[in-house]
Amino acid sequence: MLLGALALSLLAVWPEAGRAAEWGGIEPGVTTAEQLRERYGPPTKETRRKVEGYDTFEWLFEGRQAPVGFIRMTVDFGILMPSGYSPSVVRVLRLDPKPFIFGRDTILDGWGQPDQVGAKDEREMFVYRSGLVVIFDPSGTLATSLYFSVKQPDQPAAAPAPSAAPPSPSPAPAAPRPPPVRR
Repeated sequence: MLLGALALSLLAVWPEAGRAAEWGGIEPGVTTAEQLRERYGPPTKETRRKVEGYDTFEWLFEGRQAPVGFIRMTVDFGILMPSGYSPSVVRVLRLDPKPFIFGRDTILDGWGQPDQVGAKDEREMFVYRSGLVVIFDPSGTLATSLYFSVKQPDQPAAAPAPSAAPPSPSPAPAAPRPPPVRR
């Protein structure tokens, strides 16, 4: 069930009311590539893919191009909305903070108690219906990855396939990309 919440963040239908969890002016389902480029400049790397027939792309910001306090910021674009497919709208934002930037208490102070708590590869994971998933280090005290996606519905959708799992905490450029989120 816990892993299902993350799968829903990648596959769920966007509810009519409510906003997604956002960070640094980036809101999945709302922010465009143009807006992101205006705010953060050009990415370190751009990767284009075809997912279920849709053209998607990913921007990676590393080193000096990453926001202050982060090792990297990865942004996936391409989302299916009621008005149709929007290839340049943010689907998922991943932040990999430097050590000691996002401790457990900082996460709880900033986002409150998670809607679900689980584990991913023996690491504690917080899942918020607002669209945030946080994966902690093995000690459970420091966040190693924060994933922002569209807001989750208040009532869970149909159970996801048992093989659904959250994204890997380390970059995997050759891994297949999830399908676009329906909004």
